Amino acid sequence: MGPVLWSASGALAALAVVAGLGERRRRRRRDPDSVGWVDWPTVQMLALIGLAVTVGLAFKT
Repeated sequence: MGPVLWSASGALAALAVVAGLGERRRRRRRDPDSVGWVDWPTVQMLALIGLAVTVGLAFKT
């Protein structure tokens, strides 16, 4: 179960980085009033919460 949790942790960390880059790209676009369909800060926060949970479980096992 440990390697699965560590793999999930890596995937969630990568998702958090991608979400951060998506938010940076959204903030720097030319038309700030255009609406995007992905709420990047929420995606990043959920990925970081999931990362904390999976790392905690991985250390516990």
